[in-house]
Amino acid sequence: MAFTGKATYSAGTNLPELAEDVSDLVGIISPVETSLLDAIGDPMREARSTYHEWLEDSLVPNKDAISDSSISDPDGETSFDVANGDRFRAGDQIQGADAEELMLVTGVSGSTITVVHGYAGTTPENIANGQVIHILGNAALEGDDKPAARFTNRVRCGNYTQIFTAGVEVSGTNIAASHLGISDEMDYQKGERLRELVRDLENTIVNGGQPSANPQDSASVRRSMKGIVQSIATNVYRPGDSGFPSGTGLDEAKINYALRQIWENSSGNVDLIVVGGFQKRKINSFLSASRSFGPADKAYTDMVSVYESDFGVCKIIASRWLPQDAVLFLDSSRISVLPLAGRSFHFKPLASSGDYECGQLIGEYTLEFKNEAAHGLIRDLATS
Repeated sequence: MAFTGKATYSAGTNLPELAEDVSDLVGIISPVETSLLDAIGDPMREARSTYHEWLEDSLVPNKDAISDSSISDPDGETSFDVANGDRFRAGDQIQGADAEELMLVTGVSGSTITVVHGYAGTTPENIANGQVIHILGNAALEGDDKPAARFTNRVRCGNYTQIFTAGVEVSGTNIAASHLGISDEMDYQKGERLRELVRDLENTIVNGGQPSANPQDSASVRRSMKGIVQSIATNVYRPGDSGFPSGTGLDEAKINYALRQIWENSSGNVDLIVVGGFQKRKINSFLSASRSFGPADKAYTDMVSVYESDFGVCKIIASRWLPQDAVLFLDSSRISVLPLAGRSFHFKPLASSGDYECGQLIGEYTLEFKNEAAHGLIRDLATS
């Protein structure tokens, strides 16, 4: 080695006699975690059409509401209108929400029911337009003919498959050259694009929407799937709603209210609570005031991973893709993310027309979101 007259420690980093010191690892900071997809897990089957369908059913409802603005004698009205008269039969015992009085239905004509107040020795109480009425059950007469058959209609629900794709192109020179940190540029690019597509799949599963126009067999309307947030319509709660706990900050009262409403109105078993970073910290703070640490404790833990209430045990998942003002309550047994048959994420090499290699990463997926009333959503929470 030629003498340079410089001490080793003072040699410049650009001298030709010094080797480059570059790590063999490529650091990536972009978020790629898919916590919700991981919690849902792989599906047991594949979608077989670009419009995937499933059947849903429900039992004959056992509650209704008074729909009669002309009620003039609230505690003695023997006939009044209800929203759905076909839910009632003569012989039904009914009870107003939060009331002690029992009433007996003696006749049904269209949407008008006739009742006996103060049934079974109970004290008559006022009734009001809009009041919820619970149907306890029907008392049949001995030897009576069979009642008219009642049933609900099964409903076909569905969602479109959405194509996720990314192009990959690497020049012949790039393929032949040696690289720091990677052994094969094409494989590296495929891996990066796949991470992006899986990330986008989860984001779409949470927030995606489907087009208003029918995209089937259309070259101009893009086929997109309807996500979880867009699918929930029944159990959506916002600060200011009647009965919803006051305030815009997330607290246990709001979480328990949503869990109780879902439990009361469906057979859903909520086992996932999905939140963004801000609301996750709010949930962690539920226990902050009651935590204690001794002098020997060397780790401070401020995290809630599971929330157990009277209405279920829920795993808490933080997702970057959920809006920060929202909280999702999900029954994971009713959710599946399905690939179209033979169309799970894969790489398709394409013909090259020059000095490069190219291809396309493709995946086609849909969301099967059964019984939207078994899930819930809180929106418009404070985010600061």
